[in-house]
Amino acid sequence: MNEFILRFGTKILLSLSLISTHLSGQSVRWQAQGDQIMTRWAEQINVDKVHSHYPRPTMMREEWMSMNGLWNFAIVPKQSGKPARYDMEILVPFPVESALSGIGRRVSDKDLVWYKRRFFIPETWSGKHIILNLEASDWETNIFINGTLAATHRGGYDPISLDITALLREKGAQEIEVSVWDPTDQHYQIRGKQKSEPGGIWYTPVSGIWQSIWLEPVGQASLSRLHLDADIDKNILSVGAQTRNTNVGDSLLVVLRMQAQEVGRSTAPVLEKVLLNVPNPRLWSPERPFLYDIDVYLVRQGYIIDKVTGYAGMRKIHVDKDERGKDRIFLNNQAYFQLGLLDQGWWPDGLYTPAAEDAFIHDIRMAKRLGYNLLRKHVKVEPEVWYYHCDRLGMLVWQDIPNGDAHAPWEPPSGLDGVEINRSFASAEQFKIEMEAIVKARRNHPSIVMWIPFNEGWGQFNTVEITQMLQELDPGRLVGGPSGGNYFPVGHTRDHHQYPGPGMPPADPGRALVLSEFGGLGWAVKGHLWKGEGWGYKTLESRKAYENAYISLFDNMESLISEGLSAAVYTQISDVETEINGILTYDRKVLKYRPRKIVSLHQKFAGPIK
Repeated sequence: MNEFILRFGTKILLSLSLISTHLSGQSVRWQAQGDQIMTRWAEQINVDKVHSHYPRPTMMREEWMSMNGLWNFAIVPKQSGKPARYDMEILVPFPVESALSGIGRRVSDKDLVWYKRRFFIPETWSGKHIILNLEASDWETNIFINGTLAATHRGGYDPISLDITALLREKGAQEIEVSVWDPTDQHYQIRGKQKSEPGGIWYTPVSGIWQSIWLEPVGQASLSRLHLDADIDKNILSVGAQTRNTNVGDSLLVVLRMQAQEVGRSTAPVLEKVLLNVPNPRLWSPERPFLYDIDVYLVRQGYIIDKVTGYAGMRKIHVDKDERGKDRIFLNNQAYFQLGLLDQGWWPDGLYTPAAEDAFIHDIRMAKRLGYNLLRKHVKVEPEVWYYHCDRLGMLVWQDIPNGDAHAPWEPPSGLDGVEINRSFASAEQFKIEMEAIVKARRNHPSIVMWIPFNEGWGQFNTVEITQMLQELDPGRLVGGPSGGNYFPVGHTRDHHQYPGPGMPPADPGRALVLSEFGGLGWAVKGHLWKGEGWGYKTLESRKAYENAYISLFDNMESLISEGLSAAVYTQISDVETEINGILTYDRKVLKYRPRKIVSLHQKFAGPIK
């Protein structure tokens, strides 16, 4: 699958490179801003091939055109309308505040950022409908095609997809402008760890386009989204689709392949789900991350009018009692201990956006090689490509819903549980809209096994309603109870944080017990710091001291598992800005412990519970 993406991505980009253009008279003035540390991928960046992978590996088309690269750019007062002139250039898809954007400037809630560029539609796309895709832009985004407003979108973590055909000129250069307003923490929208005044556990804001933007041609009727569900107990894979401009009588044809060999096919009317029998399914797990290839066809009167290619994993996640009556998380009907890392997905050079896809692969592969089988994606949603690499490499994912608005007390007064904030109607509805969009955009990834709606009381409201909403949106995955405190008797887990720990929450019948944050050991590695000395939950002064402290955290892990602990998540995969409690430095250049001393320790606990 990865070879397919790379092959087609390279082929199509090269074939269109003479047709498309980033800017009229593209300059070479771009350079990274600031003096902060950089990753090795930033040192090799090519503005003509930035994030040139195919952005949507779960639903691929052979023809597409990347719009990443240099754009004209301006920052203006929010009320001033379109800029009179674009006086800067920005490298898309890096957020405005990042070094790699070439801008590296803060944006306030009183500013509006504007992007502009010309592009050409290939002659071979003549007669096709042209779909513009923007994976993520933070936060309120307006898209103009040839001067006309095409769409307005509110949401910083979910994709935008729209048919721009009617707004295109018949021939010649086309023009796209994008304006973005990002109020960061001065508004109620979900924003994760972004803060206007960063420090401690809060980080530099991320504004504007921060994931890939691209074009693809389709027919008058086309597939716009897939929805896959696996049932390993019945050996069934269910495939549904959202479509554009279909007619009564149109149908879906789904072909399932295993290593190029067809193993099943089935069809159904376009508004129904296609059910495929998967005989003797090969199950997906971290130990054996097997993926089936899928071809989905939109058929009209016997003719194929659209086709996309993707993949699926057959796996099951649920909570049940083990043979000793302990409530545990089961993977593929086997009690399974998840040992993971908190992964916040930040980078010193690109902030929310790494310099290259290889940086994603590095982090996932590193965690895997070190014996972890889980990453908790903490209050951030990654591009689809990140989840694809978790799928193919075999890495479980707990996906947080990013927080917003105000904070409820993490430790309620007098030890009481269940204190919530009162969100306004507009704030509550916006949270639900963005949460639903995130789930629908990412729910086809077998690596994602749990959604976590609230962390440490941040933005926590209507906990029972939101948890039930998530369970109804995606019944094939777990939904975590409030993470780290502010407990409500909802969800599939009772969740605990303890620094340095480890520890576990009290027994809670029907819910698995998880330690979703512990550790936080800090070691400031000279020459690899964001600024100053940084901080950790417990600060150490050498590799030896760090290793010894880390190993000691696992002294009673076996007894905790025996008592019913189902998962433990160490904080964290890398340093982030002034936090120095990663196992990797922020620039990913130093691993703080020696693998030979640690890997066997992880392997003792991670995986099927004996």
